[in-house]
Amino acid sequence: MAGNTFGRIFTVTSFGESHGPAIGCVVDGCPPGLALSADDIQKDLDRRKPGTSRHVTQRQESDTVEILSGVFEGKTTGTPIALLIRNEDQRSRDYGNLIDTFRPGHADYTYWQKYGIRDHRGGGRSSARETAVRVAAAAIARKWLAEKHGVVIRGYLSQLGPIDVPFQSWEAVRSNPFFAANTGLIANLESFMDDLRKAGDSVGAKITTIAEQVPVGWGAPVYAKLDSDLAAAMMSINAVKAVEIGSGFASVAQRGSEHGDELTPEGFVTNHAGGILGGISTGQDIVVTIGIKPTSSIRIPRKSIDKQGNPVTVETNGRHDPCVGIRATPIAEAMMALVLMDHALLNRAQNADVKTQTPKIPGAVIRRTLTPNKESAAKIDSDPAEA
Repeated sequence: MAGNTFGRIFTVTSFGESHGPAIGCVVDGCPPGLALSADDIQKDLDRRKPGTSRHVTQRQESDTVEILSGVFEGKTTGTPIALLIRNEDQRSRDYGNLIDTFRPGHADYTYWQKYGIRDHRGGGRSSARETAVRVAAAAIARKWLAEKHGVVIRGYLSQLGPIDVPFQSWEAVRSNPFFAANTGLIANLESFMDDLRKAGDSVGAKITTIAEQVPVGWGAPVYAKLDSDLAAAMMSINAVKAVEIGSGFASVAQRGSEHGDELTPEGFVTNHAGGILGGISTGQDIVVTIGIKPTSSIRIPRKSIDKQGNPVTVETNGRHDPCVGIRATPIAEAMMALVLMDHALLNRAQNADVKTQTPKIPGAVIRRTLTPNKESAAKIDSDPAEA
C-alpha cells in the first residue's frame, strides 16, 4: 500500500491498524537540538484519546506514546524519530458479522475492490485510530514552531449537527469535552448528543482551526500553495468532506469590495483570505474550517451487499463515536501543524536570506463572535485580547 507518508522535508510515515498490536509513525526531517520528551507528546494525545466522555466511543485506550529513536539525552538528533502507541482495548468480536459484508458510508467496499484483502476489524488501516499518530508527530512540530517562530495553533468546534456554536473564548475550549468555545451552549450539546446516542444515529460537525503568529512568506505559488497543502492535509482526515480557507464558501456571495482584504500602514483591515494570498502566508491568522460527515457506524439497519453482490442488511455494533467531530479538534490542529512545519523548513531552505524594504504589517484583529466563515471575518475589534 502506497500513500502512507506525509510531507516533503518534515515527513511522517504512519503504520498500524485499529485492532493490531500497535500503531505508530516515523518522523523524519526534524531539526536537531529540540528538547523533546514523551510528556511533550502525551499531553496532545490525551486531548484526542477515546473514552474521555459519554459522548464519544468508550474504547479505553491510554494512548501512551513511546519514543524509540531520534532523541538522545533529551534532545532530537536530526535522525528519524520513531513513535509507538500500543493498542490495549481491541474488541474484534464486535466486527465478526462484517467479514463478508460492507458497511454503508465506510471504506469497506472501496478498500476490498482495490486490494482484494482487508482487515474488517474496526476498519483496519482506514480507521480513525490512525489519527493518534498524526497528533503525536504534530506535537513535535508544534513545539518547534512555537520555539522558533512563536506560532500558536488552536481549534474549536464551531458547529455540531444543526447547532451553531459561536466563538466565545479560548478558555471555554479547555473546559468541556466538545472543544466548544462557548460555555453557554454545553448543556444543549450534551442533551442533543444524549438523544442521538439513544436513537442509535450519528451527526456531523464543523471544526475551525487557527494558527496565529505565522510569519509572512511561507508557501509558494502554483503547486506548492500553503492553502492547497492545508486543504489536502485536512481532507486526509477520516470523515472530512469539506474544507474552507478564511471566508470559504461565504466568499461566493461577497463583492470584491468586501472580500479583498485592504492594506494600510497600520495593518490589514480584514482577513477574508484566511491569512493566505497567492498560496503564501500574509502574516495574519491562518483560518481553516473543516466539515465532518456523520459517523457511518450506526445501530440503525442499513441496506448493503455482501462479497457476492447479494443484498444484505447491516447493523453496526461495537463502540463508536456518534459524532467523530467531537474528538477531531486536536487532529485538525495536528494537520495544520504538520503543514506549517514542512513549509517553515521549505522556506528556510530556499528563502532564509531574502530581505525586502517593505515593513511587515500586522494582521487584522478579528472579533470571533460568529464562525469565521461568516460576517465575523469582517468585524474588527479594538481589543486584541478579545481576538
